[in-house]
Amino acid sequence: MLIHFEWLKELIEIKESPEEIAEILTMVGLETVLLKNDILEIEVTPNRADCLSLIGIAREIGAITKRKIKFPKIKIDNEFNTDFKVKINSLLCKRYTGRVIKGVKVGESPKWLKRRLETSGIRSINNVVDITNYVLLELGHPLHAFDLNTLKGNMIKIDISGKIRRFKTIDGVERELCPDALLIWDSEKPIAIAGIMGGIETEVTENTTDLFIESAYFEPYSIRKTSSLLGLKTEASYRFERGTDIDGLVTALDRASYLIKQICKGELSKRIEVYPIKHIPPKINLRYHTIKRILGENIDKREVQKILKYLGFEINTQESDVVTLKPPAFRIDITQEADLIEEVARLYGYHKIKSKLPNAIIRPERISILDKVLKRLKDILVLSGFSEAINYSFMNPQNLDKLRIYDNDIRRKTVSILNPLKKEESILRTFLLSSLIECLVLNINRKVEDVKLFEISKVFINNKKDKLPHEKYHLAAIYFYKKGQRLWEDNIEVYYLMKGIFEKIVESLKLKKLSYKKTSEPFAHPGRTSDIYIEDKKIGYVGVLSPEIKESFGIIEIKEDIGILEIEIDELLKFSSEKIVYKPLPRFPYVQRDISLIVEKSMMINDILEPLYNYPSELIEDIKLFDVFEGKNIPKGMKSVGISIIYRSKDRTLTENEVNKLHEEIVKYLLKKTGGKLRI
Repeated sequence: MLIHFEWLKELIEIKESPEEIAEILTMVGLETVLLKNDILEIEVTPNRADCLSLIGIAREIGAITKRKIKFPKIKIDNEFNTDFKVKINSLLCKRYTGRVIKGVKVGESPKWLKRRLETSGIRSINNVVDITNYVLLELGHPLHAFDLNTLKGNMIKIDISGKIRRFKTIDGVERELCPDALLIWDSEKPIAIAGIMGGIETEVTENTTDLFIESAYFEPYSIRKTSSLLGLKTEASYRFERGTDIDGLVTALDRASYLIKQICKGELSKRIEVYPIKHIPPKINLRYHTIKRILGENIDKREVQKILKYLGFEINTQESDVVTLKPPAFRIDITQEADLIEEVARLYGYHKIKSKLPNAIIRPERISILDKVLKRLKDILVLSGFSEAINYSFMNPQNLDKLRIYDNDIRRKTVSILNPLKKEESILRTFLLSSLIECLVLNINRKVEDVKLFEISKVFINNKKDKLPHEKYHLAAIYFYKKGQRLWEDNIEVYYLMKGIFEKIVESLKLKKLSYKKTSEPFAHPGRTSDIYIEDKKIGYVGVLSPEIKESFGIIEIKEDIGILEIEIDELLKFSSEKIVYKPLPRFPYVQRDISLIVEKSMMINDILEPLYNYPSELIEDIKLFDVFEGKNIPKGMKSVGISIIYRSKDRTLTENEVNKLHEEIVKYLLKKTGGKLRI
């Protein structure tokens, strides 16, 4: 914001030089630079809408220097009665005032007025419009003047756009409106976008003789939203979207009316006003001992009250340690005791507050089990040659269809984002694979042909019973390597490579009762992907991406396998054990027996091994799969499965007869469970 120093001096007595004033304002949080010709350039933070005017800056200087501000001259007399009506149809407008002015002479502004506008970065248009801009700079409240004779029905109403979709503004641009944009209407049509810009049909020109001038309060969020959607920023919207003074808008209207009568002539009507719900300022208790506790400085009570009075705060009641205050309407940023303490600190002077070392007890950091596991998982993936990817928690809803996720799948229970930056990121992720595939596609399109990525992050499942979605930690990884890039190549099957990484996780977290089953994932290669289970609970999948999914994502030319892995970390934690139990080395020898079994080709290995794992015998120490064979000497549609069983007793050496008897029982049990037969 640009302010001329000489203009500022009309509103408050200033004994300091422009350089000193710039330094004073900077020290209270309004970074100020002195430009040529004594122009102050002031950087106003978004929360300080009250400082977007000369009177606001004068108020800050007055609070620092303990001087009173001088309000500009206003004299309203000889008002005539008018039957002009105003109607508010939307809660987005809290207060609306206006005045009819007849017999004005529109023309060029006086030189002093033009000069002050130009030094503040606003071009001169005509004397009426220039006066509304002048008052905006002076008092901080936007105004708008309409050509009264262009308004239909001798009335103004404030309402949302509804079915009106297009509106031509003063700059000659036809703009597309959203249904809830707040508009100013006459009896037939919209005449302005509230708080942003007027319409071209009602603008004040040299032929205008009668005016209607408005001063209103609009909800900041409404102006901010409409301004953003239209891509239209004005001096008015800049102030309205930060919050204007609902009490001071009458002063702004009267000041503009007075100047129009002085400069443009004309006769003023009585003020028209609609104010459905009166503004009630909050009462805030300020405790002096809290000021001392937070600032570490014992500031005199009288000094505290003086600072707040100069800033416009009304002291309601006071006791020995507590004072109750009401913030002025122009300080919408003050809502709690901490805000008042900040005001005291600003005006008292941060440089006066002595620096002190904090008195704090330092305790060793306590790392949660979840944090330990997350770090361990990251270490495993990094040591396996993978790089960590960090993606936004958003997902393209089309990816659910590309990955062929079933309609009844929990991953379809998405949370929609109210204000997405783009359609491709309009829902929260329900799983991580979608993001990693997009990362892979991005790399492939840039000719990167060795991609090993993993991500550990939260996913969000919509739960309509609760207000907030369920949040779960997932780990996902993706692998792609195009052969011919290394001097030495290995030919490891991608499925086993990804499964090997998962088994490192299993070993690290000491997981037990783990099993693999044929995948149910629609995006996975059915013969080369497994769903992962722990105690009948599915916790993820590991394997290879289906070739059809490559086509969906536009990478059909990639012939190599793409490895995938995703697991629910929260479920892993339920079965993980941090406790390490050591056992003595076996004192007695083991006995090994092998079983060669012929079963149907479609039978899963897990369905063969699981009965053995559950067999009730303490003598079974270990079970291992050592061979799967199809082909010569094996009936068509069948396969041979070789299994080794290790027998050992903790307290004696097993006899041959004892082992043979137990082994025969296990073979019979296995044949019955699998429907297979022994291979001879």
